[in-house]
Amino acid sequence: QVQLAESGGGLVQAGASLRLSCAASGRTFSSYTMAWFRQAPGKEREFVAVIRWSGDSIYYADSVKGRFTISRDNAKNSVNLQMNTLKPEDTAVYYCNAGEKLGILDAATRGGDYWGQGTQVTVSS
Repeated sequence: QVQLAESGGGLVQAGASLRLSCAASGRTFSSYTMAWFRQAPGKEREFVAVIRWSGDSIYYADSVKGRFTISRDNAKNSVNLQMNTLKPEDTAVYYCNAGEKLGILDAATRGGDYWGQGTQVTVSS
């Protein structure tokens, strides 16, 4: 069982940066593939970024590639999402997701079994 708690959201202007963090409970964090998803008002939840449990594979949605960076710190049981050059279309609730030994493709398409409560990111134009 893994519990996830996101932090770091807020209201920023276009072009600014934010860093989201996700703290995970449990002793086997290093076995979990971690991902970020987001859901904008009136839209379906969509994949943003994923880092494999082994840390050797990372994948981004085309819409954030080159602007967002996902990283993990297994010693701190955390995964981060550095978001640069934010755009109004990045406005959404951002969710942390975890799946034990999940492959990158599965993590990106359906996500793992565990979800956080989400953190709001609002980018004004």
